[in-house]
Amino acid sequence: MKGQGLSNIGDAPDPVPAVGQVSLNIHFAGANYVEALFSEGLVPDLPLPWVPGIEASGTIRELGEGAEGLAIGQEVAALTINGGGAYGQVAVTNAHLVAPLPEGLDMATAAAVPSNTTTALIALERVARLVKGESVLVQAATGGLGSQFGQVAKYLGADRVVGVVGSEEKRQAALDLGYDEVWLRDDLAQQSAGQFDVIADPVSGPARAVCVDLLRLGGRLLAVGDAAQAGDQQISSNALWFGGKGVLGFNLGAYSATKPEVVGDYLRRALDLVAQGTVKVHIADVVPIQSAPTVLTSLRNGSTVGKTVFQHEF
Repeated sequence: MKGQGLSNIGDAPDPVPAVGQVSLNIHFAGANYVEALFSEGLVPDLPLPWVPGIEASGTIRELGEGAEGLAIGQEVAALTINGGGAYGQVAVTNAHLVAPLPEGLDMATAAAVPSNTTTALIALERVARLVKGESVLVQAATGGLGSQFGQVAKYLGADRVVGVVGSEEKRQAALDLGYDEVWLRDDLAQQSAGQFDVIADPVSGPARAVCVDLLRLGGRLLAVGDAAQAGDQQISSNALWFGGKGVLGFNLGAYSATKPEVVGDYLRRALDLVAQGTVKVHIADVVPIQSAPTVLTSLRNGSTVGKTVFQHEF
């Protein structure tokens, strides 16, 4: 098997599925910000050697004992988030985190669905308990994750969805994704307080405290990432108390490890929404897996719009 890191390609034995797992022949893998962090060694306690890649599409290679409802050779999309491996030609994962491709959904698009679309669905519906008619703000609105939060919020019945971007150049891209309004991150602190019921924040940094101010009574801040890599942010518990607000964290890896059946159900739903065209995934580019170092560098410096998908050649 070939594994792709940030700067090198090496050979490793093909992984074998354990009980309750399946192995996959990886055809496509989605590129994600967290994989840049993995490759730079910024995520602690990774078992080495480590092959990045948290989402993929391909075919079932082998079924482990107890893996049910799937068949060898079947076209699927999968989360490989707890063991990585999608940048390699073969990966293993929990069978619950593998879903057959819906009719009409191509493999390249399917590889870009498992992480971001599934996260948006679970975080907004199950964690934040978004109610029809509520207002939503999304940080990093044109990123792979932000683009899905905005569309899923609309699907779940949000009345007003506002996106936040880091540059004027990204404003039109956000509007094309269906946002009702688009703000620049530099202008965030000048906005009127108390406007939103739910705020999805994959960025963190000083803007996280500003987001709390933008919540109205009963509002919920969803902490779903730390792209700013600015360290832990302090939020006053008294401010939350007196303002009647809440901060909720969602981590797809932790959820997948502890509730794989729940995540698998949402993965299937996410794939269906994309197959039906209800939620669109903007594939900016499909490139060979050998391009991973360049793509991960671009993700790290925030210069990307939409989603890049890596393709394996067999």
